[in-house]
Amino acid sequence: MASGGASLALAALLLVGCVAAAAATKYTVGDTSGWTTTGDYATWASGKKFKVGDTLQFTYAGGAHTVDEVSAADYAACSSSNALRSDSAGSTTVTLKTAGKHYFICGVAGHCSSGMKLVVDVAAAKTSPAPVPAPAPDAADTTPDATPATTTTPKSPSSSGGATAKTPVTVLSPPAKKSTSGAAGLSAAAWAGVGLAGLVAVHLGAF
Repeated sequence: MASGGASLALAALLLVGCVAAAAATKYTVGDTSGWTTTGDYATWASGKKFKVGDTLQFTYAGGAHTVDEVSAADYAACSSSNALRSDSAGSTTVTLKTAGKHYFICGVAGHCSSGMKLVVDVAAAKTSPAPVPAPAPDAADTTPDATPATTTTPKSPSSSGGATAKTPVTVLSPPAKKSTSGAAGLSAAAWAGVGLAGLVAVHLGAF
């Protein structure tokens, strides 16, 4: 995960660099006239918004002129004795790396006083904030979730295996037998009564 974060940060820096490079402007000093003693560079520079990262392209006859970057005091005095940089190749590119005023003159005697001088006011470049890389996930987030515990329901014993729970058996008692001796006794008493009644009836009929 750390390598992924570093890659995102590097990609963000490259993106910012590309945006800054695409936004930079290249200016040809004097346009089609180039860097000459007849140019009006104060007018040429007016209205232009120079910023850090822009470039100035000086085009001139090599050996006939120079491009010297000097201090504000040397610019005013048209002196190149303490030049910060100097070139006479005929095509000079200067990258504006810092904000503030930058001063340029031709170091050939008499050329600066003839108007071969330029001052540019450079503003700080405005760049979009770099995107914040997405934070790498915590190690805890990458740990697989624990397997949830499963609850097993005990199976009822089947008829094919295991011990079968015994169902209690209710034993029914046979019905009690009625006493035959009592019934017989009652029948005999009844018949005796009937016989006695008959004798009484016969006896009364005789009278």
